[in-house]
Amino acid sequence: MIPYQPSLNIVFAMSLSTQDVEKVARLARLAMSPSEIETSRNQLNGIFGLIAEMQAVDTDGVEPMSHSQDLAQRLREDKVTESNQREAFQAVAPQVEQGLFLVPKVIE
Repeated sequence: MIPYQPSLNIVFAMSLSTQDVEKVARLARLAMSPSEIETSRNQLNGIFGLIAEMQAVDTDGVEPMSHSQDLAQRLREDKVTESNQREAFQAVAPQVEQGLFLVPKVIE
């Protein structure tokens, strides 16, 4: 994995310290070596840098969209295609009462 290299004109909105990463790792019950903590800190700070870069983009006048492509789903008509076969299914069931299947109790 190539680490994220932020451009020089980005101002980090947030930067994690080694102690912050150690605290998060402890809360998540993760055993991390000092080198893993440092690698994670650099990766997380790179992510925060990417977020800051995206937040810096001027989106005034851009309408929000729910999907990147303006497509519509072709949906089938919602109609019943099968007949009610409840009585046929219940005819072969071991126990039925008032239209309901009876099953043995499995949890005490």
